[in-house]
Amino acid sequence: MNEIYTEFFGLAERPFSLLPDPDFLFWSPEHKHAATMLEYGLFSRAPITLITGEVGAGKTTLLRHLMATISEDVTIALVSNARGSRDDVIRWIMLSLGQRVEAGEDYVLIYDRFQQLLIQEYAAGRRVVVVIDEAQNLDAGVLEELRMITNINADKDELVQLILMGQPELRDLIARPELRQFAQRVSSGFHLGPMPADCAQPYVTHRLQVAGATRKIFTPEAAQKLHAHCGGLPRLMNQLADLGMVYAYSARSEVVTGEIIDRVIEDNVFYLPVETQRAKPRVIAPAPTSAASAGHADLAPGPSQPEPAPAFLHRGGR
Repeated sequence: MNEIYTEFFGLAERPFSLLPDPDFLFWSPEHKHAATMLEYGLFSRAPITLITGEVGAGKTTLLRHLMATISEDVTIALVSNARGSRDDVIRWIMLSLGQRVEAGEDYVLIYDRFQQLLIQEYAAGRRVVVVIDEAQNLDAGVLEELRMITNINADKDELVQLILMGQPELRDLIARPELRQFAQRVSSGFHLGPMPADCAQPYVTHRLQVAGATRKIFTPEAAQKLHAHCGGLPRLMNQLADLGMVYAYSARSEVVTGEIIDRVIEDNVFYLPVETQRAKPRVIAPAPTSAASAGHADLAPGPSQPEPAPAFLHRGGR
């Protein structure tokens, strides 16, 4: 099924897979800003860095890019979908660092082992960065425990940094009065909003190029309709674009047109989640009206293609 239309369009792989593949990361202004704040948080040794965004905005893809380009002197502990009490969070972190945690092991002993591990990493010239993905699932007590972890230091140097990635409700949680101390420790942050409408065509073109496209496949009108229907959220645009290519393949159409995207919507095969109603694009570009713009989009990135990604960190890592 993965090859359902790739040969027909001359592609090496599906260009609009929902998997968070950093090879397909498109550097919209939003993603460049979020990456810059992540980079700033790491270089400035910020105790807590906060990145939020709607479901499907590209947070996980950005995180995968970070982990692929992190420098060798950083040890990453990635905790995904952590749940439970304050006693559980230290267990999640230790497991993500490759440390065994015995069933029923005392919390104080686990915490002491964690501190000793941080000291060992520091002595070896490395620092530990704990990344909590889907952090909106944590409660206030767990966040307070994480704040206490960031207080572990050696003289003037903090031994651990924290990066929280989550949905918009994470910011509402941190804004509670009982978490004001936690909020004061957030030194770097960014909310990843929807993609601007003028990035729709470059976004589609970029993903097609990465997948091996050598010709024009989506019309400008089709790209704009992807953006309009999906509120500028990349994951939803990928899903709708993928269905558009299936429909075009079924009709033996060499291009995906605006009419094909409309047909996908009319047939109710594309589920439009509620969050797209909250995602408000900052710019709404008008659909092409001239005869020239009604043709196929050029595969080469145009003036609206964002600059290349900011120089992140040196490749490598543990």
